[in-house]
Amino acid sequence: MRTIDVNEAIDGSPLGSFQWMVVALSALLLIVDGYDVFVAGTVLPTLIAEWGLSKPQAGALQAWALFGMMFGALIFGPLADRIGRKKGVAISFLLFTLSTLLTGFANSPEHFKIFRFFAGLGCGGLMPNAVALMNEYAPKRLRGTLVALMFSGYSVGGMVAAGLGIGLIPSYGWKPMFFIAAVPLLLLPAILWRLPESLGFLIRQGKQEEAKRIYAKIDPNARLGTTDRLVFSETKGASASVLELFRHQRTLRTVMLWVAFFCCLLLVYLLSSWLPKVLQEAGYAEKASLLSLFSLNFGGMVGAIAGGWLGDRFGLPKVVVGFFVAAAFSIALIGFNPPTGVLFLMVFVAGATTIGTQILLYASVAQLYNLSVRSTGLGWASGVGRIGAIVGPTLGGVLLAQELPLQQNFAIFAVPAAISAVAMLVFAVSNARRVEIARLAAA
Repeated sequence: MRTIDVNEAIDGSPLGSFQWMVVALSALLLIVDGYDVFVAGTVLPTLIAEWGLSKPQAGALQAWALFGMMFGALIFGPLADRIGRKKGVAISFLLFTLSTLLTGFANSPEHFKIFRFFAGLGCGGLMPNAVALMNEYAPKRLRGTLVALMFSGYSVGGMVAAGLGIGLIPSYGWKPMFFIAAVPLLLLPAILWRLPESLGFLIRQGKQEEAKRIYAKIDPNARLGTTDRLVFSETKGASASVLELFRHQRTLRTVMLWVAFFCCLLLVYLLSSWLPKVLQEAGYAEKASLLSLFSLNFGGMVGAIAGGWLGDRFGLPKVVVGFFVAAAFSIALIGFNPPTGVLFLMVFVAGATTIGTQILLYASVAQLYNLSVRSTGLGWASGVGRIGAIVGPTLGGVLLAQELPLQQNFAIFAVPAAISAVAMLVFAVSNARRVEIARLAAA
């Protein structure tokens, strides 16, 4: 009889085709998730004109989906720790794709808000569960890179939304942008068939045979016998309670991560909701304003991948601090009304250091908490971040209604990035101190 620690075995084994499949499926899920999130920014100028909305009303309209995301993250993160991450992912995916499709049938702001709220529930539930699942199947030495690759799908979804918006909205209006959500429903059978369940969850549930079948795909040379037993080194952790996030000297680091999540998601959804409209009012053409959303998400994809690669080599906290500093400068510079080429460059950098950094924050949370509370940690960090996401579009609408100069608006937009940089600097210092204490204690 052998006892195999799955966590240690994955960390010590080469990356195989099975794990690449998990990366690919998770990235596909997040492409759909990203499309759902960023489609709202592409249709916002059209909705303002069609329904006669003021800017504060339009900001509040955007906030309903984000309000749903907050509840989705808080509900589906802990739920998946109990029913399994695969089920949590499938339920979330079905909920937000159906709700996004139904949004295309909305004929009033009230109907739009309801459908967007339920779409937000699903989006908020999908992200923490996909991150937790990918984090579990990725070797520790490549974890940041693989999670970032997976999350690049989120930015690809935003680019698809911007690209389709340029082609469809001028000719067909905003509704087809939501009808397209019916297409990803075809992915659901493949998700249920190919996406694996969490090995840690199966082992905790005593489902050894199912866990062995999955593990054999990771390591085909394992040759597991009927008497062999799989274990997960983190399985005996504490129960999935939010209080556990503040134990083991993690209080300061948890709070700093929550501050960074709040400010980062505020920026992501502020920019994704209002950037096209603000740039149109600043004199840029409609096509250029929608292309800025494409540039924002392209930057997010590059920033996530580059940040994950850098994080695996230099440590995620250091990279995140640097990214937030760059975000503050690039956002402030957009307000100087630069030439179109320079504008796209600044928006690209802003996307790389906000959307991209959001992904690095998820990876930071996944690395801070052990398996038994990882989904809970991700869910609560994401949920707190969603409060910032709600504040972002709403604050943007109120702020833009004041008709301040463009330079002043973007200077204010840069403030959350500066706050995030300080919070993550505190996190990095505290994290380094705890690692050093643990090293000395083990010596």
